[in-house]
Amino acid sequence: MTQRITDLTLSVLACVAALLLSWPFWRNFEYWPESHLAWWIYFITGFVLAVYVFYVFIGSLRILFLHDTQEQTTTVKDKLS
Repeated sequence: MTQRITDLTLSVLACVAALLLSWPFWRNFEYWPESHLAWWIYFITGFVLAVYVFYVFIGSLRILFLHDTQEQTTTVKDKLS
């Protein structure tokens, strides 16, 4: 459970950083659409999707490293026998 909370926290922090980098304030509000509601919906939907993508990526990366560790352990055992 702690691992999932850590993954989710890292995902949210990465998405907050991405959101701050894309915020119109840093670009002198050049990209504001006519409807501010549409802009908020765009950012909220993008944020939720980005959290999901980061969360799945971190989980996949953990599985990849786990498989690599298991493969190295098997190789070492084969060499010792």
